Amino acid sequence: MSKKKNSELSNKLAEVVVLGMQEKKGNEIVKLDMRDINATVSDYFVICHADSNVQVNAIAQSVEEEVYKAFGQDPWHKEGQGNGEWILLDFVDVVVHIFKTETRSRYRIEDLWGDAKVESYQSA
Repeated sequence: MSKKKNSELSNKLAEVVVLGMQEKKGNEIVKLDMRDINATVSDYFVICHADSNVQVNAIAQSVEEEVYKAFGQDPWHKEGQGNGEWILLDFVDVVVHIFKTETRSRYRIEDLWGDAKVESYQSA
């Protein structure tokens, strides 16, 4: 598959992730375009937060369902399921970070990737 075609696919995947976040009212959704950043393996990071552990888990489930419906794909790897503080869903080309509000504030992951192009989304 060509790099351009793969890039288009990863962008579509990131957009479906955003939709899954919006379905469960994820807060301050951002998509970081990592394609021009050296030493990154993913094309995009998609990040949001929620005010409760229950909502963090619901957003993660919604993202997994939307990606599966659109691409028939499960995450390659996931971490944090159950504790609801920070769930990471790794779809290889797109890495999803769903934080509890105070955990996102503490880690400030967007600041680590300040060179990335950022696109912001509203909750649905």
